[in-house]
Formats: sequence, structure tokens, C-alpha cells
Amino acid sequence: MSVTVLIVDDHPVVRSGLRAVLDADAGVQVIGEAATGEEAVTLATHLRPDVVLCDLRLGAGIDGIQTTAALRALEPAPAVLILTTFDRDAEVLGAIEAGAAGYLLKDVAPSAILEGIQRAARGDTVLTPELASRVLKGLRDPLPKLTEREIEVLRHLAEGAANKEIARALYVTEATVKSHLAHIFTKLGVDSRSRAIHQARERGLI
Repeated sequence: MSVTVLIVDDHPVVRSGLRAVLDADAGVQVIGEAATGEEAVTLATHLRPDVVLCDLRLGAGIDGIQTTAALRALEPAPAVLILTTFDRDAEVLGAIEAGAAGYLLKDVAPSAILEGIQRAARGDTVLTPELASRVLKGLRDPLPKLTEREIEVLRHLAEGAANKEIARALYVTEATVKSHLAHIFTKLGVDSRSRAIHQARERGLI
């Protein structure tokens, strides 16, 4: 019996390409396409696919991680396989924690996507060895919890803003900015602005 699949991607060309790949395999049946996370949840509720093949970035509205969580809350819940171009630790870990069965990058061979769908339908975890080791590391060493204001400070920092400019942009004093930076450095385990930016980007915080 074929595995039924719902394709979720905000790019029509990508959806068409994926459909062509999946339609060529007798073991897979595409039963729907969605351009947004909200549309994916609505369609999955009615179509009840075995597997949802979902991108991470879906334009306006909920993203792939939020979509995964919403899909996994359905009854019956489809397996969700993330297929994306993004592989930052925060995104990979976020998807797995939301309940995704696996995470593949769009540069994999079509055969890997088809195999991933079959494995996800069976309840297996679909991760390359490298991503699997990063997920394990992320579970052992969770991402630091930065406040929204600390993330804002980091974003300005990454744009090259000085303390005075950050203070002006956030309507706070320079002393407050320095205090935020001290907390950020401590949480990220760094001792300089450049290392803070590097760590934040590596971990997908900005």
C-alpha cells in the first residue's frame, strides 16, 4: 500500500518538483499540496496523510516548526519530515523537539527523500549521522535562554551598532545596554562582541 503524502512549501516550483519526484515512485501517493502552515494543518485534518513533507520557512504565518507541532497535535497525527535548505542547530533541534520524524536538506538525492518518507511512515527517525550528532549535542547542551530584549541587543550588535546606537534604538540608557551585554556574554560563554555574534549565529539565535 502506498504512503500518502502532503507537500508543504511556499514555492510553487519546489512543490511541482517534489511532486514529480514522488509521483515517479509507486510506493508514494501525493494527496495534497499546501503553501502555508495554516493551510497544511487544515488539509491534513481532512486528508489524513501518512507523512507531511514540510519546509521550514513558509513565508507569512506560522513556520515549519510551529506547523510541525500543530500537525503532531492532530488525531491521527501524521509523521512530519522537514525538507529545507536551513540547517542551523536551533532549527534542527526545534523541529525535532516539535515532533518531526526527521530533517533532510534539499540538496539530498531524490532517493533519500523517498527513503525518508518510507522510514518516517514506519515511525523511524530520519537524520543524517551529522545532524543526529548535533541533535544529541543540543539535547545534552541546551540553547541558552536569552530574553527578547537580549536578542534585540544581539541583532543590533550583529549589524555593527555601537552601545550608544543600541541604546538610542531601544530607548534605554547605555548602562542598560552594557548590562544586557554582560548577561549575553555570560549566557553564551564568550568574552567579546564578535564571539557573541558568532555564537548567536551558529546557534540560530539571530
